[in-house]
Amino acid sequence: MPDAASAEIAGAVLSVPAAAPAEAAAHYAARLAFEADVSDVHADLASGAPGFVVVDTRSDAAWEQGRIPGALHIPTAQIADLAPQLIDPAQTVVTYCWGPGCNGATRAALAFARLGYQVKEMLGGFEYWAREGFPYDSATGAEQRAVDDLTAPRSGISCAC
Repeated sequence: MPDAASAEIAGAVLSVPAAAPAEAAAHYAARLAFEADVSDVHADLASGAPGFVVVDTRSDAAWEQGRIPGALHIPTAQIADLAPQLIDPAQTVVTYCWGPGCNGATRAALAFARLGYQVKEMLGGFEYWAREGFPYDSATGAEQRAVDDLTAPRSGISCAC
């Protein structure tokens, strides 16, 4: 039984108790069914892993500024019109927009889901693609930034998470 001193030190982290392990497992499995991170998308694109297509949902100007190599460009407002012409419904769609401060990829994922596509949102968007030092295409050609060591290891090795 906790003593009076430990009761007074109750913190914010445990002010709401953690979920039971089975509930936590279901929650985190569900999140992974809806999300992919930039490192996993990059690794799968580099290896040629089949079964998915990456879709940039930003404006024409943003697309010209920088985009993931091999991505399709379908601005969110055009998904309903263009997706059936451009994307095989057997493919899983991975949407991205600018970054974590933008919910454009979420809106695009919803639009694809409403059309019957399996879809995941790429966490971090184009911002984290560039910040992790992955190459990207722009209107002027191929580009690559130095790794931001707040988002990825400086050495270029995988974080192995």
